[in-house]
Amino acid sequence: MIDLHSHTDQSDGSLSARELVAAAAEAKLEALAITDHDTFAGYDLAVPYAAEAGLDLVCGIELSTKYGRQSVHLLGYFLNQGPSEEFRAWITALQRSRHSRNQQLVDLLRSKGFEITLEEVYRRGGNLPGRPHFAAILVEKGYVPTLQRAFDDYLDASASCYVQREEPAFAEGVHRIASAGGLPSLAHPGRVSRELPILKEIVRDMQTMGLQGIEVFHSDHTIQDVESYRSFAQQFSLAVTGGSDFHGSTKPGVALGTGIHGTLNVPREVLLLLRRFSIT
Repeated sequence: MIDLHSHTDQSDGSLSARELVAAAAEAKLEALAITDHDTFAGYDLAVPYAAEAGLDLVCGIELSTKYGRQSVHLLGYFLNQGPSEEFRAWITALQRSRHSRNQQLVDLLRSKGFEITLEEVYRRGGNLPGRPHFAAILVEKGYVPTLQRAFDDYLDASASCYVQREEPAFAEGVHRIASAGGLPSLAHPGRVSRELPILKEIVRDMQTMGLQGIEVFHSDHTIQDVESYRSFAQQFSLAVTGGSDFHGSTKPGVALGTGIHGTLNVPREVLLLLRRFSIT
């Protein structure tokens, strides 16, 4: 069993790189991809721990991109070589956009009467804090009862304090990953559209932009979803990817490797085929 979608505390997960590798070893995973949002910091930190544990560690990243007006997540896997320095520099530029968004979000929350500072957000979230870290602070200070309430009332896209950050176009994200030697894969396609005919046309369009993979296995996906997305992979000659989207305590219902209620099982063959696909 493998897991090709996980997050550390270098983005919006709760476990350190070392703790995530230990959790993967405890779960008896054969391979793990760290796919933090807009950073390779978690992966870089995990490399020596994975080597010590005998874990096959895959370099990955998750980007937020714009497809039309919709925000779509794009996974990038660097299966045979690390990302280029040019790509890492581009990622650093994306991080600056995230920092700017965080300052605006602090200002909005303070305008609502919430005592919150940018400094404490960064103490909580490290180099790249995100909305889950804001939510945790709001809960701890008693402004909201739960993390979900924090999102519903203040942080979600339809909530009063939401701040849209600059995101690259989907086509640019695909091109940047591929040009850097990576394999771009559409993350959790069910979040793009639950209407299969619509999603099929979107995936067709994305494939013309250079998309090379689709996340067939995910904690959100039903058995029927898996079969539908597998058929899309076959129709559009896309590689199959899959993982739990593990975040630790920020998504407590999702277990590393096995997803929600143990319904996820990504076979080792998925990674073997991915590595062959990326060479062709």
